[in-house]
Amino acid sequence: MNATITLGDAVLIVIAIALVVLIFYSISLIRNLIPAVKTLNRILEDTERITSTAADGADEAKRVVGSVIESLKSISGAIKGNEGVLQGLASLLKAFSSLIGLFKTKND
Repeated sequence: MNATITLGDAVLIVIAIALVVLIFYSISLIRNLIPAVKTLNRILEDTERITSTAADGADEAKRVVGSVIESLKSISGAIKGNEGVLQGLASLLKAFSSLIGLFKTKND
């Protein structure tokens, strides 16, 4: 029994073998890619948590600095005679208590 293989049949066989090999490589690639994607997802979640914490700290620091600036303006106005000394000192104490509160939350 003689079987003849034409050039077209040989090309189809080579293409079929190449497709099978490509499928196996694709499956291997996906198996290796899934853990990498999971790790990357955890890293991105940690990064999101860190940036939100940093943003909260920056907002709190901005608020405290605003209070200190307001207090210093009050004291400056008191020195110039525009405001009462007691009101300026009360504002300054309020700003420092905010600053102490910021450090207490950072240590907790």
